[in-house]
Amino acid sequence: MSGAFASYSSIESALDARFRGHSDRDWQEWKESHYYEAATDILDVERAWIGRRQPNYRGIAAKKMLKHLIAANVDQAFLEEIAELGELRRLELEWPFLATDLTPLLSLKRLKHLSIDSPRKLSDFSTLLELPSLRTLLITNAKKMPDLEWLRNAHNLEVIGIEGAIDSPYKIESLAPLADLGPLRAFLGISTQLADKRLMPLAQCQKLEYLGIAQCAPRSEFALLHEARPDVVCRWFDPEAWEKPGLRSTR
Repeated sequence: MSGAFASYSSIESALDARFRGHSDRDWQEWKESHYYEAATDILDVERAWIGRRQPNYRGIAAKKMLKHLIAANVDQAFLEEIAELGELRRLELEWPFLATDLTPLLSLKRLKHLSIDSPRKLSDFSTLLELPSLRTLLITNAKKMPDLEWLRNAHNLEVIGIEGAIDSPYKIESLAPLADLGPLRAFLGISTQLADKRLMPLAQCQKLEYLGIAQCAPRSEFALLHEARPDVVCRWFDPEAWEKPGLRSTR
């Protein structure tokens, strides 16, 4: 591989990092330069990483320069303070997410990238589709999310991730709600199961570039999608991927 992808082992891993927003992520740098024990320690900076340990998050609403925030163990009170950060472009709500109401986030008019890990108390995420600038939405381990029907109206999103935990796959009933999403460039679905075993709804997503999904459908279904959309990159389009140890080829 060459160019921007030179540091990656495959085009799949490079695209996965890019669409997750990790291409330029240096965790060591974040730990050394952007991690804060308390909100009061955050000065005039654009990036910060903080985990809630009562009451260390209080005052973060005043950090108006923040554009990228990683926040862990966020409850409703913490979320309401975050919602006052009008300059935020990227918000990563790390494990666990304990808030019960997402509507405060609607004040983040410039937010482009939102990830939520392990939202324990939420089943309805449709409010997030009202965020006018949102282009990337990643939700992990949402045990109470019943299906993807709410995403039928996600016509502003370019990247959607609906994923399970390592030891607890999320069961997707069907990918049909994604079929008419014209701007969709990537769907991320690691640690998922697919109830209807059908991938072809994704063939209708004309701008789709990358499918980073679990081996959740028969090999024949991946072959059909590959035939219909040879322009899309997916690990399971490669016959050799099905022959690696630990994988059982299905028909």
